[in-house]
Amino acid sequence: MAGEGGAYEGGFKLYRYDPSLAANIVFIVLFAAATAGHIFLLVRKKVWYFIPFVLGCTFETIGYVGRAIAAKEAPDFSLSVYILQTLLILLGPALLAASIYMILARLIRLLGAEEYALVRTTWMTKIFVTGDVISFLAQGAGGGLLAKAKTKDDQKLGESVILGGLGIQILFFGFFIITTVTFHRRMNNNPTARSYSVTGPWRQHILALYASSALIMIRSVFRMIEFGMGNDSVLMENEGYLLGLDGALMLIVAVLFLWSHPSRALRGYKETEVLTSLESGRNTAESSYQMLNVAGQGQPAGAKTPGVYDASSDGTGMAQPAYGYDTTQGPSRYSSSYGR
Repeated sequence: MAGEGGAYEGGFKLYRYDPSLAANIVFIVLFAAATAGHIFLLVRKKVWYFIPFVLGCTFETIGYVGRAIAAKEAPDFSLSVYILQTLLILLGPALLAASIYMILARLIRLLGAEEYALVRTTWMTKIFVTGDVISFLAQGAGGGLLAKAKTKDDQKLGESVILGGLGIQILFFGFFIITTVTFHRRMNNNPTARSYSVTGPWRQHILALYASSALIMIRSVFRMIEFGMGNDSVLMENEGYLLGLDGALMLIVAVLFLWSHPSRALRGYKETEVLTSLESGRNTAESSYQMLNVAGQGQPAGAKTPGVYDASSDGTGMAQPAYGYDTTQGPSRYSSSYGR
């Protein structure tokens, strides 16, 4: 059993158990290996939008280092180590989610399926990441308050702020899951032409998005229930709940994206972006050209616009006055005499 070290006014304790050194070392090794793998792929494949994911894995690794240190400190736990592990393990999943949000918009653009998205892809990442940042800041603020709690009121305030942050994360992640499911269903019902030429395993990657979203959602719901029940709840008295419903689930997410890394699933994305930009520019130019024609300010060379020297079509052979240019003098020489 944990000793009384780290107990504060109102019955708040840093830990209500002695952290397991062996279990936390296992998590350190596994998260460190996953982090190293993601750093290697990040640098090699230059998928810079996956930096938040790598930071999330790093947070998890250092967080479990803090728990291993705490295991050696029992029963006299230090506040600084408690703050370290509490904040990093709490905030790590928010960083994982930030990169996952960015994947979906890129996947939709790669497949040329913008019309299948519930939210415009230009806004999708901004909306979801903004929600994630708000959640991150709220959880961080709440974690700081909770880590420094010395009274029952301090504890409740910290838990309430964390609950608000987790609630925001669940809300935005729920909408993200709905957006993913809607896009996938529409793609299955009516695949885009571009989806047949994409070489990356994008279908496999959608399954990875489903699995990771479900795991992060389960973890967030667990943490919300945990903090909602308070510091003296059964969930706070048994380390197994945290290791199983937070650490293990986030480790699976980290490994999942080593198996289905976005650099493989989004192969050809940069080329698609260039092609889309070129097509957009060409469409704009064609629209402008058509507007000129409608306004009567431009005609292609050799067009059958009658000039002042053109014969009439009534069979008389007499030249009739008309507007336009003289096609007999070349495509760039315009008539200077007009009929009245």
